Amino acid sequence: MSERSEFTVESGSVEQRLLPSAEPVRLIDQHGVAHEHPQYEMPAAQTLAGGYAQLVTGRRINDQAGALVRQGRLAVYPSSHGQEACQIAATMVLGAQDWLFPTYRDTVSIVSRGVDPIETLTLLRGDWHSGYDPYEHKVAPQATPLATQLLHAVGVAHAARLKGEDTVVMALCGDGATSEGDFHEALNFAAVFRAPVVFFIQNNEYAISVPLSKQTVAPSLAHKGIGYGVPGERADGNDLAGLLAVLGSAVAKARAGEGPQLVEAHTYRVQAHTNADDASKYRDDAEVTPWLERDPIKRLDAYLTGLGVLDDEAKQEATRAAEKVADALREGLMQEVQPDPAELFEHLYTTPTPQLREQAAFLADELAREEV
Repeated sequence: MSERSEFTVESGSVEQRLLPSAEPVRLIDQHGVAHEHPQYEMPAAQTLAGGYAQLVTGRRINDQAGALVRQGRLAVYPSSHGQEACQIAATMVLGAQDWLFPTYRDTVSIVSRGVDPIETLTLLRGDWHSGYDPYEHKVAPQATPLATQLLHAVGVAHAARLKGEDTVVMALCGDGATSEGDFHEALNFAAVFRAPVVFFIQNNEYAISVPLSKQTVAPSLAHKGIGYGVPGERADGNDLAGLLAVLGSAVAKARAGEGPQLVEAHTYRVQAHTNADDASKYRDDAEVTPWLERDPIKRLDAYLTGLGVLDDEAKQEATRAAEKVADALREGLMQEVQPDPAELFEHLYTTPTPQLREQAAFLADELAREEV
């Protein structure tokens, strides 16, 4: 009898601890109007003003990168246009000791973490390495395979806990990644070992051309945490204030030893998956238009202007700072890269095999003959 009682699940406590809110947390609506929330407080106005400047820079990076693709200076660019609030909030809530594990769509988040924009785009330019030192800013290389970075993130978080470090790991992914086995394995391992990691899903409604309705029938993606004992929460992904409140709370809980947290941001992929995609093949403009009105920059602009915190000079300063970043991107990525063929053979083995040395010597000889 006592053994059975030990394993009895009290449904009420489970709902309180694990289930997300019925509606996504929203502190500022699309008209710039503030709303009180019983659990989450509005961030300080100056914090939001700093976030506004980062949103403007993030939007400019997205637009400039798109132009660089059309000019042949980038091989590909998965834009986060319209999702900038998620990108910025994910790093604003982190401390210097924390780690960020980004996907291929999280360029703006990486830059907001302090990584040089040109180094950030090196991978998408077509180089073989990530372009930056992951340890300098505690930002892992951008992951192209879906959800594989989540397992790496959990490993880093688990190691930090074992070493007694005050580290939280922010693991980014999209809604498509939640259909991958790696997502579920990462949540289960993190929950069992109470790894201090925040799984942050940017639900932009599409996995390339597959709509969310074809991926899952769960009430929300945040509900998926309950199967692993991971608390879930939902937030309006275009509301920087709501995201800062929800993600800030999740990071604090993970740091306090409460184990992994799962946050789903409801947002929308305004542009195509990448420059190689034609979104008109699977959705029409009428679907996109409402999301343009929910733009994260417009709503924060309206809110902060109404408070008197954001004036014309502050907006112009944010625009000037964003243009400075765009100028640096254009100048840096217009420089021609001289690839070194010898790099083909580097970093494959600690000690190169005889076959590899033979191939490298053969290529070097061929190249030398061309120069004669």
